[in-house]
Amino acid sequence: RNMIRFEEDILPGHLILLWRIQFGTFTNESGYPKYFEYNYGINGAQALDEVIEKGYAIELSATDSLDHLNAASLKAILKHYGMAGYSKMKKPELMAFAKQELNEEQLASQFAVRGYRITQDGKAILSKYPEVVDRHPKKKY
Repeated sequence: RNMIRFEEDILPGHLILLWRIQFGTFTNESGYPKYFEYNYGINGAQALDEVIEKGYAIELSATDSLDHLNAASLKAILKHYGMAGYSKMKKPELMAFAKQELNEEQLASQFAVRGYRITQDGKAILSKYPEVVDRHPKKKY
């Protein structure tokens, strides 16, 4: 049943990937759990390309991916560009300062990690098939 495509030409594994993306922690450096291949029969990286191509998710810009960096990395970027006055700032302030003082090209040249965001279409398709996520095993804490 995990290899039967829905009418939108996606598999249950694509929905699980969208479900993971919606938490805001999935990046281009995130690994793909083995269950994508073994339980859902999909290649995680290829599935990501497919959900982006179909408009269900987008890759974020460097500016919008700053929250995936730690404070030390943000300070290193600001230091690289000769900024001053940030040494006592906390991460949220560093992010705001970087967004104010640096443009997308400057930021993009300094780090490779990019986050992903689920689109409205992605949210709609995820809510259309809640049984897929309901069947997916959840971590027990």
